[in-house]
Amino acid sequence: MTTPDSTPDRTQAARELWRLLEPIHAVVYFAPEPLEEFRSIGYRGYWMGYFAGRAAPLGRAGADIVHALFYNFTHERVSRALPAAWNFAPPDKALHARLQGSVRALGRAFGPAADSAEVARAAQLAMRAARSAPLEGRVLFAANRSLPVPEEPLARLWQAATLLREHRGDGHVAALAAAGIGGRESHVLQATARGIPPEVYTVARDFDETEWTSIRDTLTGRGLIEDGRLSRHGHQLITEVEARTDRLAATAYDALDAGETDELLRLLRPLTHAVLREGDIPLDNPMGLDLRADRDQP
Repeated sequence: MTTPDSTPDRTQAARELWRLLEPIHAVVYFAPEPLEEFRSIGYRGYWMGYFAGRAAPLGRAGADIVHALFYNFTHERVSRALPAAWNFAPPDKALHARLQGSVRALGRAFGPAADSAEVARAAQLAMRAARSAPLEGRVLFAANRSLPVPEEPLARLWQAATLLREHRGDGHVAALAAAGIGGRESHVLQATARGIPPEVYTVARDFDETEWTSIRDTLTGRGLIEDGRLSRHGHQLITEVEARTDRLAATAYDALDAGETDELLRLLRPLTHAVLREGDIPLDNPMGLDLRADRDQP
């Protein structure tokens, strides 16, 4: 028997919604306003704000827990920020800073549309989906779901995008682990598949040439990379991981009927395009998205 969340239309919609929601969430990492908010509460440097802001729903989490859940950073990188960040500002202040900064960034990107009925409706639909998504096995999503639902539409939209993003992310980690792909390995595979320069990951994920080469050689030995490119086996594995991720993510949208799902897609497109036109989010990034086509949309 075919369940609604496993149908091609449902999984395709889940993937498209990820493509549209991810940039709305990601202003918290790339826009200047959240960085200003994190600095204002005492966090030192970009990475302390990143790890404290994203981990804050977990409470005063330490490096081991965050390293496990975030999956693709080095333990050394995480431990430079946590738990030390909580001595500068506790999780509740990090939560306030990330939300306020993200709302400011979205308000700048959306302009007059920030107060529109379309934004309010998109926030309503996205939050309804997010609040209905299954919790089992999705720790980072569950931690975010425990937070109060904002009343203000821009804040609600960002929070819903964050919930749905982390729901998908928890499922993606499960799919990678089931396929035997570690977090660091996933970056090398993604870069090889999309032609992203390794230098992007030097900054974003602390790779050096030695580690990159070692992982690439390991993946070559496993038959996933051949002559510096993805092998047929590598393409098949990535396709299977992404398909499983889409199926798991699609369960978040069971609360929406087909018409509401289409409406959410329609409402999000101009909002996402507005975010990307601001230019804060780099086109080459470790998020797994090709943003070029969306950036150039009206």
